[in-house]
Amino acid sequence: MTTTLLVTGASGHMGQRVIHHLLETLKVAPQRIIATTRKPESLKDLAARGVTVRAANFDDAASLRSAFAGADRLLLISTDALDRPGHRLEQHQAAVAAAEHAGVAHVVYTSMPLPEDSPLLIAPDHAGTEKALANSTLKGWTILRNHWYFENLFMSLPSALAMGQWHSAAEQGKVAHIARDDLARAAATALASDATGKSTYTLSGAEAFTTEQMAQMVSQAVGKPLQVVHVPLAGLIQGMVSAGFPEPLATVFASFDTNTAAGRVAEVTGDFQKLTGVAPQPFAQWLTANAAAFVAK
Repeated sequence: MTTTLLVTGASGHMGQRVIHHLLETLKVAPQRIIATTRKPESLKDLAARGVTVRAANFDDAASLRSAFAGADRLLLISTDALDRPGHRLEQHQAAVAAAEHAGVAHVVYTSMPLPEDSPLLIAPDHAGTEKALANSTLKGWTILRNHWYFENLFMSLPSALAMGQWHSAAEQGKVAHIARDDLARAAATALASDATGKSTYTLSGAEAFTTEQMAQMVSQAVGKPLQVVHVPLAGLIQGMVSAGFPEPLATVFASFDTNTAAGRVAEVTGDFQKLTGVAPQPFAQWLTANAAAFVAK
């Protein structure tokens, strides 16, 4: 028998790349794939290829139970609900419960490195979801503790490059980040595998860099000067508020730097290659390919 594979958040950046790797890299038959999204109309191209597209709303438990019906293995991509504390965890807990109800045999979840007792303000969402999986009746699960995307730099570096200054409260903490496409490949591989039981992978890039090291590499790639300006956490938050961010959201974003300063995203592991059989894309190579986008944004 062939297993049916379900991907949540299939219309998002991560979800789209996971589907791509299932179809193109792993050559999974479209008829084995279920893609769920709040906007099924956005996945007409996948439906035309034979992928089953279903509507799923993480705030509607009944819709999740219906959407997950018939799935053997399910990829739970963490949602982007940061509108209020605990909302995302509630969504994830509902998804785990729906997977149990639907008889899903194995769940793959996209978590974060070291979520327990983390200074990162979104970490409880991930720690709580991992706990929900551990306490569930699911036969098996795979936790992918994903390091930060290279692509996250698009949120801050274009404006930093325009000013020539990158304000940071990360001190000398390092980040072992990795390309989003690599993480999507890892998720697709874990989902499509026949692995059973319960396992955890920490998926990092091949190297970890301080903010200064990253700034130097970015500067060289785009041909513009970029100086790191170390600021206290309160100053970083105030700077984001002055730039138009609501203070609660600025506080969440600033906690990423606190987490980095604490050394909690610096671990380089071999788990990505162990899972996929290939090496992660080097940061320098990714920068070269995306240099123009940093200047254009």
